[in-house]
Amino acid sequence: MSLHKLRHELAHPRTSVQLCLLGIVGGSSAALLIILFRLCIEWLQLQYVQQVDNFTTMHGADRFILPIIGALLILIFAYLTGFKHYRMGIPYVIHRVKHRYGLIPIRTSINQFFGGVIALASGFSVGREGPSVHLGAAGSSFLGQWLRLPYNSIRILAGCGIAAGISASFNTPFAAVIFVMEVVLREYKIHIFIPVMLAAACGSVLTRIIFGEASELALLDFVPLSQWFYLYLIPVGMILGAMASLFNNQLMNMIRWFRPLKMISRLLLAGFLTGLVGYLLPQAMGSGLSSIHFVAGSPDDLLLLFAILAAKFLLTLIALGLGIPGGVIGPVFGMGVLAGAILLLPLGLFMDDATHYSGSFALLGMAGLLTAVLHAPLAALSAVMELSVSAEVILPAMLVIVPAYVTSTQLLGNRSIFIRQLDYQKLSYTSSSIREHLQKTGVLAEMNSNYQLFHEANESQLLRHLEKHPTEIVVQAQDFEIGMQYSLVQFDVSLNPHQSEPLKLFVMEGVPAQATLAEVYEVLQAQRDGAVYIYEQSPTEIIGVITWNSLRAQLLKEQY
Repeated sequence: MSLHKLRHELAHPRTSVQLCLLGIVGGSSAALLIILFRLCIEWLQLQYVQQVDNFTTMHGADRFILPIIGALLILIFAYLTGFKHYRMGIPYVIHRVKHRYGLIPIRTSINQFFGGVIALASGFSVGREGPSVHLGAAGSSFLGQWLRLPYNSIRILAGCGIAAGISASFNTPFAAVIFVMEVVLREYKIHIFIPVMLAAACGSVLTRIIFGEASELALLDFVPLSQWFYLYLIPVGMILGAMASLFNNQLMNMIRWFRPLKMISRLLLAGFLTGLVGYLLPQAMGSGLSSIHFVAGSPDDLLLLFAILAAKFLLTLIALGLGIPGGVIGPVFGMGVLAGAILLLPLGLFMDDATHYSGSFALLGMAGLLTAVLHAPLAALSAVMELSVSAEVILPAMLVIVPAYVTSTQLLGNRSIFIRQLDYQKLSYTSSSIREHLQKTGVLAEMNSNYQLFHEANESQLLRHLEKHPTEIVVQAQDFEIGMQYSLVQFDVSLNPHQSEPLKLFVMEGVPAQATLAEVYEVLQAQRDGAVYIYEQSPTEIIGVITWNSLRAQLLKEQY
């Protein structure tokens, strides 16, 4: 199939072999980028620690200095690429997907790659899923932009890259698909769902080839809970919802309080505070994996669990609030595991060996906290189901997730941390239902290529042609000094008694072939009449026409 036919096919909002193949290619390229990202982090960490993300083996002075050095290196890369391109992470990607069809600037991606590697290797309490989402969307959308595909298909490719990135990062393909649909795209359409599924599968296959089958939470075994536990899970969920609200509120406060500081001061302060806390409590450093190891090894040490949870909570606020590049999901995993293990301990008053269920409650704590922080209950449920490799976790997880979500949203007025960050940064993430609908179809799918083009024709020539072919689209081309101008020629049916001319000319604006019907609507909505012309390479070369009447028919088309 030629590239021209491929673009025409992808402009339609439907499942196709071509879109599925592109999802596989885009997902694989994104997954390989994330695998390289992970390998760089592990290689750097293994230069000074014995086990990845375990900073307890380092000397105290080295733990104090490491985050400061990391902050300096992040600043160097930000300076080289330009501080204005220091915008990254999941909120930024959501904005780009909603309003730029997932196209990610190359400099922000470079910043995200190197900044994320340094931040995670330096022990900052950030997750690798933030860089994974950013780099996954970038790697996949670059492919679509290079092929000059319609923007509606590039948006799907960005979703494929995000799913592959999360899947390659956590080895959770199903949770990756749900995350893309629930958090990023916020819609469930079959023609989007299928390629995203394929991309997530590719990400999981590739990461299993490199890193093996086991997930990082394999240390936490889910032990089935007896039914008398279920009533206790409801207050557990409520506590996790309150904890998530506290976390989101304090993170936004940190961002507001330290915004007046220059970026250099903020990052160096983050490095100093992380080094100070890490000197005292190294288990709180890193993305959250060390917390999981500690819970698996010492599930009954209540005082130390509380100390690590408080330190992890504080270090995450410091890192994300002061602008360290990284994600929030990894630390939330760690905090949720710690909180779940702590909430199990009161049951020790009523049973002989409560620690037998420490893995189960750690997984449930992760699900509840993740739900309330991100407002993504389905993604949290699917993640805990995949990570536990047990279908028996579903019912108890639901009993934690629902009260956590309701407590966070209705009782405490909390919103998704991503939405709150977008609002604070004044990055738009919403669009009208009309625009949302029209963004799914490329102009190549709806344009009319059967038109009659006249160059500098007089009115009598145009009139004779329209009298013979009254339903045909007629375009008048006029060459001015400022460039070619195209006008739609139609009979004047305004019934204006003062109108003596039988024809009416609508000057048309040009719309690129990569655009969607949303851009056409923005041009024509004011007059509710006329047409636009479509061009491929140069605005002077017309390849098709979309009239207001055809656009209105598209809007009124019934859908299932």
